Amino acid sequence: MAKRVVVFGSSGQLGVELCAELGRRGYEVRGFPRASLDISDGERVERALAEFDPWAVFNAAAYNQVDVAEREPLAAYQANGLGARNMAVACRQNDARLVHFSTDYVFDGALGQPYRESDPTHPTGAYAVSKLAGELYIQAYLDRPVIVRTSGVFGPGGLRTARGNFPELMLRLAHEGKPIRVVEDHVASPTYAPALASRAIDLLERDLAGIFHIGGGQPISWFDYARLIFEKAGIAANLTPTNEREYRTAARRPRYSALENERLRESNIAPMPPLAEAVEAYLAARKKYT
Repeated sequence: MAKRVVVFGSSGQLGVELCAELGRRGYEVRGFPRASLDISDGERVERALAEFDPWAVFNAAAYNQVDVAEREPLAAYQANGLGARNMAVACRQNDARLVHFSTDYVFDGALGQPYRESDPTHPTGAYAVSKLAGELYIQAYLDRPVIVRTSGVFGPGGLRTARGNFPELMLRLAHEGKPIRVVEDHVASPTYAPALASRAIDLLERDLAGIFHIGGGQPISWFDYARLIFEKAGIAANLTPTNEREYRTAARRPRYSALENERLRESNIAPMPPLAEAVEAYLAARKKYT
């Protein structure tokens, strides 16, 4: 009999890749889209797991409206903090492994180089605080969780979600012929969703536990990332750099939040693809959807 796995947030751009890859590997998968189950409702989470009795749970559900969270911090905390707690409690009661996805925003960006799993956290906004709270709840309730921190996730599933992703935003603005200004003084490690899903499942299948960074493997500014997207798409966009001082946002964002995949490498998990290859793969997959 195939092992049973639950994916929360199954309609998001990471969730759809998790469901697809788990299915390819022979698991019996039950996905819960955000609209069908509110993870801040602990009783519903517990009931869902008790009914399906999964071997493992993947939590790709999250509140990720970084700027809006400054106006509604409770909503962010209920989903990212208490939602993660509810999942951890339910997994403990059902003896299920948990793979939880967190964020590079748990760091303040002051280090100036890619963050390792052992580096101290310092969130700087409501969204970041809520995500770190989720990590702490999970570690409080479970002995061997897998917590995956990632950065700037993009995948073909973003074509079907309301908020899309960074490549889609850039391509839409270019199609509209609008001037595009992107910050050049903020650095991240954009991560391709299918590769992220595959490696997260690898961690579970190898019976590993703890905190792992799975970033795109290449520190890059958002401006250079946008330029790469247009280059690979063959688009001559009206793109100019800006900076944090000129482009203020409601939430403080870490200026350098690239991730060093140290534990992934030490565990002999396949490295993440180079960003240029990931963007090419994304654009190729995008053609199938459009």
